Amino acid sequence: MGYLDQLADEFSAARGQLTAVAYKLTGTRTDAEDAVQEAWLRLAALDDDQRAEIRDLAAWLTTVVGRICLDRLRSAASRRESYVGQWLPEPIVTQLGAPEGTDPLDAVVLDDDVRMAAMLVLDRLTAEQRVAFVLHDAFSVPFGEIADILACSAAAARQHASRGRKALADADPPPRSSLAEQQQVLKRFTSALFSGDIGALTELLHPDAVFIGDANGKARTAAQVMAGPDKITRFLLGLRRMYTTEALLNGKPLLVNGDLGLYLPPAPGDDDHRRLDAHLQTMTIRDGKIWAIYDQANPDKLKAAGVS
Repeated sequence: MGYLDQLADEFSAARGQLTAVAYKLTGTRTDAEDAVQEAWLRLAALDDDQRAEIRDLAAWLTTVVGRICLDRLRSAASRRESYVGQWLPEPIVTQLGAPEGTDPLDAVVLDDDVRMAAMLVLDRLTAEQRVAFVLHDAFSVPFGEIADILACSAAAARQHASRGRKALADADPPPRSSLAEQQQVLKRFTSALFSGDIGALTELLHPDAVFIGDANGKARTAAQVMAGPDKITRFLLGLRRMYTTEALLNGKPLLVNGDLGLYLPPAPGDDDHRRLDAHLQTMTIRDGKIWAIYDQANPDKLKAAGVS
């Protein structure tokens, strides 16, 4: 085996962790995969003397991925200014009940920190806070190395991580519920929705419930964050009247960032109903009630997730 082949094997062994780092930092699977690939290209481009200076390959690669993702986070901030409506992390979709595959993302979704509720908190951090917090708290990267990535002092890097940690604690996203509980709540939710039982539907929603849609103006969903059981119930029942029953019942259960989700494929309308765009929906549960509903309708993100 040649030296480059051996290096490729070592890189392959680290790919899962690198993908997890990149996804937590960027919130998009495409950026995560691109960052990991770029890290490999940078490694392969080193000469023998430069490679010999690397004492811990996994740590070196993690630092490189951190730098790449920092650049992407900074450029994403300007792109978001022209984004229409709300933004949700690009979902990682896996099949319900399927054995773990060879895709590094299959392992990433097992981490509770990539559940949608937690990823949305990370998205509210500055690029520097996100990099410092994720690299240190999730992957134990020393503050000295993080400081090199951020071009700041170790004390400043520590402060960035502290602010990110506080933001996560203040937001207090619910822990991941068991799949069995999620399935039970979803069953009760769909039953109440299709029967038009306003009381049962409202009762299933947490007092702090929110509905967040993401379409970038390319499909129909809520343009603004919708808050409160009453408002969300009225909105959902309005959708029930807007689309055919067949379209809404044609959902396929799957996992979205490790949680139970539902993919609704596009469906035609009729004289009384609108055409349904493709949607990928999942929810977060707190205290047995639906705390958040995430409706991904952006066709670009659905395509990247492999469901359209």
